[in-house]
Amino acid sequence: MDSKIQEQIDKGEMLPLMEEFYTIQGEGFHTGKAAYFIRIGGCDVGCHWCDVKESWNAELHPATESLKIIENVKSHANTVVITGGEPLMWNMNFITKKLREERIKIHIETSGAYSLSGSWDWICLSPKKTKLPLEGIYTKADELKIIIYNKNDFKFAEEQAKKVKDTCELYLQPEWSNREKMTSQIVDYVMQNPKWKISLQTHKYLNIP
Repeated sequence: MDSKIQEQIDKGEMLPLMEEFYTIQGEGFHTGKAAYFIRIGGCDVGCHWCDVKESWNAELHPATESLKIIENVKSHANTVVITGGEPLMWNMNFITKKLREERIKIHIETSGAYSLSGSWDWICLSPKKTKLPLEGIYTKADELKIIIYNKNDFKFAEEQAKKVKDTCELYLQPEWSNREKMTSQIVDYVMQNPKWKISLQTHKYLNIP
């Protein structure tokens, strides 16, 4: 890679952009709200059920100027969700600083496996067993979202919930391919443990991005 491009990537002035689109947030606390999604390429967490495995190899996604991405956000929405892949593999300081200057609300969805960079209005932490979050992010998370693939994930959810702050919103979300089996178990669990809420991938039911 050209050394100048690599330098811009290191500073966060360019990012490996997989895709960007304006849609309705389908999951978690902000479900139903319009938002501009920025999906950053690159992830080594390796969830076997990941539905965007094409995001894993950052080299497949072109390095794009962060300022160009921000211009696209400004023309569509006042809320942006930065997701991946794993966005914290990259320096988020530059893009979030510029978004904040435009008075755009900035959300992130992350596994927490990398150090937190950037300035955020909302942090959705979705821990994965394959590569656990760094300890520092737990107290900063506004939302904890645990993907439930099998019954063992309920124990993992409780272990993770012990680490976040008291005001953190707690969500259990059925893994899409296993939703018919797990949704009823999640309903029962939430009714018995009402500190949790159910998150569904409503965008998939609505057939939108």
